[in-house]
Amino acid sequence: MSIAFPKIYPILDASFIPATGRAEFLRRLGGQLADARVTLLEYRNKTGADAELLADAAILRAALPVGQVKLVLDDRPDLVEQCGFDGVHVDAGDLTPAEARNLLGPERIIGTFGGGAAGLLPGILKAPADYFSIGPVFATRTKQTSSPLIGMDGIRRLRAEADHAPVLVAVGGITLATAAEALASGASTIAIAGALFRQPDPAAEFRRWTAALSV
Repeated sequence: MSIAFPKIYPILDASFIPATGRAEFLRRLGGQLADARVTLLEYRNKTGADAELLADAAILRAALPVGQVKLVLDDRPDLVEQCGFDGVHVDAGDLTPAEARNLLGPERIIGTFGGGAAGLLPGILKAPADYFSIGPVFATRTKQTSSPLIGMDGIRRLRAEADHAPVLVAVGGITLATAAEALASGASTIAIAGALFRQPDPAAEFRRWTAALSV
């Protein structure tokens, strides 16, 4: 699938969703993010039951209209169709990008991890994926990982390895103070989680990022 990737997009981790008033929180948040002109969002729920994931996804899909916002589901290609989402992000331990593509077809977005401190994963650029995440750039509290940090030098090295072909999504601990440098270092796109959803008003914060980065 060929899409125009935004320079920044949110990753909504389930840890940012309150247990009390969950549905109303998601309805309100989804509407606010749509109004803030978010065009791509990844929803990640590593620990919840399928019923919780599907309920969250239904609210997000209703609040973030088809045609305006692309929704990507983390880890679960088997639930993408039920969620009405536009694609999936798969990593080691999930289906491979090729398996996800075979399951979901050519029109869905497929993303996967492309590499980190050790460089691009061998042969990864041949995977049938629309984007490759790289990182972690800096330390992050949102996703548990023991992988070495790559910093800006790592972004530059990975971009040089990848040349100009794929979409490289920089992830991990990027803030508004470091976002412009990450893009200048070769990231196509920045995915933000805690920097956005730990703020009192995530939609207003997203607007602040887009204004600062002129995107």
